[in-house]
Amino acid sequence: MIVVGLTGNYGMGKSTVSTMFRELGAVTIDTDALVGELLNAPEVIDEIRDTFGETVVRDNSVDRKMLADTVFDSPSRRISLENILHPRVFKKIEERLSVVDKQALVIIEVPLLYERCYQNRFDKIITVYTSEETALRNLSEKGITEEAALKRLKNQFPIAMKVSRADYSIDNSSGLDDTRQQVRNIYLELSAMARGVSSGLSGNIHGNN
Repeated sequence: MIVVGLTGNYGMGKSTVSTMFRELGAVTIDTDALVGELLNAPEVIDEIRDTFGETVVRDNSVDRKMLADTVFDSPSRRISLENILHPRVFKKIEERLSVVDKQALVIIEVPLLYERCYQNRFDKIITVYTSEETALRNLSEKGITEEAALKRLKNQFPIAMKVSRADYSIDNSSGLDDTRQQVRNIYLELSAMARGVSSGLSGNIHGNN
């Protein structure tokens, strides 16, 4: 098994690339989706209420927009939220990996992989990148304002740094066909490795939270 961390900055196409890997046969895990599940868990709702106050919880549900507005305006609050969610996310990942074929290629979307120093948890890392201008345009097409997008982007490391540290990088700025070919090339290499390599993640996943 090969467990790959797929990262990149906001609006640069991680989910698009993950979908392409899944279509080729990789197992994919979306950590944002896992966070969505956790935000419905009673114990997580209680901890968020205790940490951030009643204003972010309405009718015993997390007001996700209010929570996002609260944490992205404050690095310390953002880190507090990550400390609530991330250990639980990795526990869910561990549970899912326990039932995955031992020769699988697993792609896990991890937006803050470098920001939270999670790189040692994965066998390989892929960074998806575009220019910031392209990312802002992509997000605008989804109805996300430039102000909101820049607020998130400023909390992420420069994309050039992430590209320089990754094992593989994918340029997602030249159209889907070009991106798909890059994905296919990496998939073929990593899936061949997966058939003969045991993942180190099972030993690393309990590391830094």
